Amino acid sequence: MNTPVTKTPAESVVNMTHLVLPNDTNQLGNLLGGTLMHWVDIAAALVAMRHSARVCVTASVDEINFFEPIKLGHMVRVHASINRAFRTSMEIGVKVFREDPIHGSEAHTSTAYLTFVAIDQYGKPMSVPQVEPVTDDDKRRYEAAALRREQRLKNRDIMNALREKKG
Repeated sequence: MNTPVTKTPAESVVNMTHLVLPNDTNQLGNLLGGTLMHWVDIAAALVAMRHSARVCVTASVDEINFFEPIKLGHMVRVHASINRAFRTSMEIGVKVFREDPIHGSEAHTSTAYLTFVAIDQYGKPMSVPQVEPVTDDDKRRYEAAALRREQRLKNRDIMNALREKKG
């Protein structure tokens, strides 16, 4: 099967829903941050795999922002989509929403940006289809991803220089 040269973001979107149960919470009754990060990583991995039709690994998590807590009994919706593909890597954006089914309220609670790399059976990076942005939102996210990548590469160079200096 040939992998397409380009794909739209809509072709690889993932939406997951979770119910916050007692084992998912801390002593305050809030969803554990690590549990949410796990759900975010899985949703983003599925997007990367859908887009590339390859096994993908997490290369980095740029940032994850927690805007407000998610409580026991809330429903959590994780929406993930590809922002941009480079040669072998892909930036995936994830938005998290909580819904309180008792009170009918909903809120955007978290945002994250992750980078995944498609790999072959030997763990070597493989090229991926490019992203063809369609909507205005797709185009905005596509352009913003290039800026974040530039910053990621600068940060990587700085970290490599520090490692060599210590080394």
